[in-house]
Amino acid sequence: MITLQVEQGESSGERLDRYLAARLPEFSRSKLQALVKESRVLVNGQPATPKRPVAAGDRIEIVPEEAPAAELSGETMALDILFEDEHLLAVNKAEGVCVHPGAGNPTGTLVQGLLQHCGGQLSSIGDPERPGIVHRLDKDTSGCLVVAKTDDAHRSLVEAFASRETRKEYLCVVLGTVRGDSGRIENHIGRNPGNRQKMAIVPPPQGKRALTDWEILARERGASLVKCRIHTGRTHQIRVHMAYDLGHAILGDPIYGRGTLNRAGLTRLMLHAWRLGLNHPVTGEPLAFEAPVPEEFAPFGWSSFSK
Repeated sequence: MITLQVEQGESSGERLDRYLAARLPEFSRSKLQALVKESRVLVNGQPATPKRPVAAGDRIEIVPEEAPAAELSGETMALDILFEDEHLLAVNKAEGVCVHPGAGNPTGTLVQGLLQHCGGQLSSIGDPERPGIVHRLDKDTSGCLVVAKTDDAHRSLVEAFASRETRKEYLCVVLGTVRGDSGRIENHIGRNPGNRQKMAIVPPPQGKRALTDWEILARERGASLVKCRIHTGRTHQIRVHMAYDLGHAILGDPIYGRGTLNRAGLTRLMLHAWRLGLNHPVTGEPLAFEAPVPEEFAPFGWSSFSK
């Protein structure tokens, strides 16, 4: 069973289905809707409807189905494993690789490569199409991703990400010379009502609170190399905060970058999940993972930091 506690002042009044989709990335929206319809989602001990508003202090329980036989098959794939034991692994996800199957990407995903690598031994309590997945990285983002191999590790990792007990640092390259050397961005991010593929800054209580600390590491070639530490995990959080709050879109961003993809011959989104820190889900030991920075970052000042 998965148990969540609605936090004070952050999600009050939000529909249950939207709250669950944000807190449980290992489940697809359709799967969550099915669980609600089957009365497997309880709020304060009672079956709930998708549109039920959540309130601070609500206790939400997800009663999982009996795990079905895995339908996904493993695929041979080159993987950059950063850490692995019998409970979890950390991988440096390549840019352009989807984490799990979805519309337009039925094969060639990280999950299928991991199934092959692990002999099918990934956690089974989430969505059958997302075994082991406890947090997200966009297809175009590279870097650290943690995957659960056992159900106990899965539950503990989901709770750690939901409770913000992890430390996440990203590197990105934005267009233009950013004024100032560091700062904090705090606002609410929600779906753009005019374009469902985009997120936007919205007035509270709409959307969800988003908090990013940023620091300039270098200014080279008409661009700025930025380190971002995110304290929340909203969809497109760094991409939105750089483009709309800092006023400098990430190079290569096809959604928020307005034509920056072809600048300086780039063929990728210049966003990399660089470092990830958390406590081991079983032993409690502090773990710190670092994904090697892609070579595309070197001309924008990263070469001066690398050893």
